[in-house]
Amino acid sequence: MTSSIDQSLSPTLELACDLIQRRSVTPEDAECQDLMRARLEAIGFSCETLIFDEGGPAVKNLWAVRGTEGPIFCFAGHTDVVPTGPEAEWDIPPFAPEIKDGFLFGRGAADMKGSLASMVVACEAFVAENPDHKGRIAFLITADEEGPAIDGTVKVVNHLQEQGTHIDWCLVGEPSSTAQVGDVIKNGRRGSLGAVLTVNGKQGHVAYPHLADNPIHRIAPALAELSSEEWDQGNDFFPATSFQISNINGGTGATNVIPGKVEVICNFRFSTELTAQELQARTEAILDKHQLDYSIDWNLSGQPFLTAEGELVEASIKSIQAVTGLQTELSTAGGTSDGRFIAPTGSQVVELGPVNATIHQVNECVNAEDLDQLTKIYQNILKELLA
Repeated sequence: MTSSIDQSLSPTLELACDLIQRRSVTPEDAECQDLMRARLEAIGFSCETLIFDEGGPAVKNLWAVRGTEGPIFCFAGHTDVVPTGPEAEWDIPPFAPEIKDGFLFGRGAADMKGSLASMVVACEAFVAENPDHKGRIAFLITADEEGPAIDGTVKVVNHLQEQGTHIDWCLVGEPSSTAQVGDVIKNGRRGSLGAVLTVNGKQGHVAYPHLADNPIHRIAPALAELSSEEWDQGNDFFPATSFQISNINGGTGATNVIPGKVEVICNFRFSTELTAQELQARTEAILDKHQLDYSIDWNLSGQPFLTAEGELVEASIKSIQAVTGLQTELSTAGGTSDGRFIAPTGSQVVELGPVNATIHQVNECVNAEDLDQLTKIYQNILKELLA
């Protein structure tokens, strides 16, 4: 690939632009990992490409490690990006990165090619100063985070466990910040439990409801109860569990036909106060109380996890303070991340990346100076843990 990136940019911004211009819409990698691999091998990393295809198209993953013994500090992230939406609505083409008014524009600038560039450049600087550092530095990079996440991080983690490899500290480069880089660290995430609920009735003419059984009418009181239920009150680290309905599908399209079934798609974002099994049991008890003829298909996409304290949290807080002067906030808000696959192995996990204000949007962008600051924060964390 021929690069037209401005050579006067900082090393982090130059690499971020080179990554952004590769059209790696999930689950494509578009040679982003090859670019990272070349940079990491040049500073002594041993790299392994892992390809899995259980969920459909083959997914490319990268596991890279420097050092042979001691605790592992792992940078985790993804090279895939979400679709651009209508490219004509972008002020700057989404895969032609450009810095305008101090902001780097392009798909993946914030989520999360900017973080990937900061990770690589931070490692290059750290290794140059500490060629014989303690422990091991690793990278776990996937191209299946924005998609179904079947053949990405979860598979690599399983592969590592089979080899007896344990990640001690993991920094996920997701865009965690709110207004300024480093103002928020995600030290945990809520669990995500989804369900597809199908309620059966009997189709008929709207003028003869006594000859039919309207499943929409039947499900309505149960949905009202589920929506008003207090599932828990949260705790010091997590807000209360929430239940949300995202889709209701029923009807034939005709105005004079009572449908024979209705489908409801819903989701719980839950705290550590409850288990997925408890949520399922309580939900089904409410449905049973309303005497519904139903089936429900559950999908647990992530357990809640929390790194309340430890060396990684302390090193992150200290490094942010040193680079930015900010007193960072610990938070478990937001959606899921690949940290949900790594934390259950016993790893300390935090998410630390740029401001998330424009992620997945048209005209995605990130403050260019923030990426250079993020590089310094990452480098300082390495010093705190491995120097």
